[in-house]
Amino acid sequence: MKPDARTDLYRVVAARFLSRTGSEAAFFVGVWGKAAFDLSATATQLALLMFTMGVASIGGSFMAGAMVDRYGPRRVLAAAEVVFVPAALAVAFASDIVTLTALVGIWAFVGAPVVTAGASFAPFLRREDLPLERINAWIEGAGSLSFAVGPAAGALLVRYASVDWVFVLDAATSLVAALLVWHVRITIPERVATTEKRHPLAEFTRGIKTVYAVRPLRYYVIVGSLAWFAFGAFGSLEPLFFRDVVGTDVEMLGWINSVFGVGFVVGASLLPHIPRGTFSARGLAVMVALVGAGTVLYVGFPDLRIIAIGAFVWSATIGLMEPLLRTLMHRDAPPGVLGRVMGTVEVHRRLGELVPLTVAPALATAFGVQPVMIGGGIIAALIALFSLGEAGIVDRLVGRVGADPDDIQGIRTSDEPLSPNP
Repeated sequence: MKPDARTDLYRVVAARFLSRTGSEAAFFVGVWGKAAFDLSATATQLALLMFTMGVASIGGSFMAGAMVDRYGPRRVLAAAEVVFVPAALAVAFASDIVTLTALVGIWAFVGAPVVTAGASFAPFLRREDLPLERINAWIEGAGSLSFAVGPAAGALLVRYASVDWVFVLDAATSLVAALLVWHVRITIPERVATTEKRHPLAEFTRGIKTVYAVRPLRYYVIVGSLAWFAFGAFGSLEPLFFRDVVGTDVEMLGWINSVFGVGFVVGASLLPHIPRGTFSARGLAVMVALVGAGTVLYVGFPDLRIIAIGAFVWSATIGLMEPLLRTLMHRDAPPGVLGRVMGTVEVHRRLGELVPLTVAPALATAFGVQPVMIGGGIIAALIALFSLGEAGIVDRLVGRVGADPDDIQGIRTSDEPLSPNP
């Protein structure tokens, strides 16, 4: 790798790490902590806040993709980081839950181009001596590392300052990231010429039809959705679990989610070493069942020691399940439609995180925060286990288990559950 290419890559990696670290701290400690602990939000108010953030992130992502295609990732990322600064600082001044919800929506919307541009850099940094896979590994690795470091940084700020200073950190890391990427030299990748006009809605519709017409893909997406639904309700209930059930403070949100981040990265690193038979529909079903069961260990007991162990174990299974699902989709998707298929997967993921927010508050009022969180995991685990018969049929249709080492997918920042990543 030439020195200039190495410098450009390191700048992008550092920017990715700093920017994501600030935002992970701002979400898990800042947004959750300010809403649940400073403003005493209810489950309904937290659900509305999370729903607003999710929809805003999706909207910002649609806008960001077109911007990156037109202006390139360097300009979009630098400009988005600068615009993001006042949005992050404004959240610190929210004095009621309505204002906080509105400001978090803006924060998520303007933050989406930061995430999208950062994730789009790899093809623009490609050189003869710098393969795309290596670039992606560095960039996504930096984003995943921030998932563990960010909440811990937020916890330290809460201990020695206050929750509002977490948003100052978010703004500061964004400014540094903008400065880092401004002088990055990029190479415009060659585009495949085409005379076919494609409407985005038609492309999306084709992806849906492909997934539901191909039995293995349909199974992978539906079973994967169980895991997303299992922790979708956590967006509105997890802060209340720590506040009302465990009786801890804001700082602990940061430390536990940092442990969660470490487990997530460790789990993903184990994927290339798991038994070959796991790369199958039955392997996916078992992993989803373990993800569901992991929620019981995480929130089943109001003891911080057990919660910390549960956070690590649960997140490790999620870290295994997410790239396993993507590997199976990549392996079995028909040629020429992989992008549409993966877009359909992402839609299911976002729906899995948003739909439970519509019922979680009412269920928590009726049955309690902890029982609802446990119940969601148990239901997901049981459905996954009951689907093993269908999984066996899928494996016979595919005619193979396992995956070539080069086809095994790595962890991505977008795999992180309940993270401010569109």
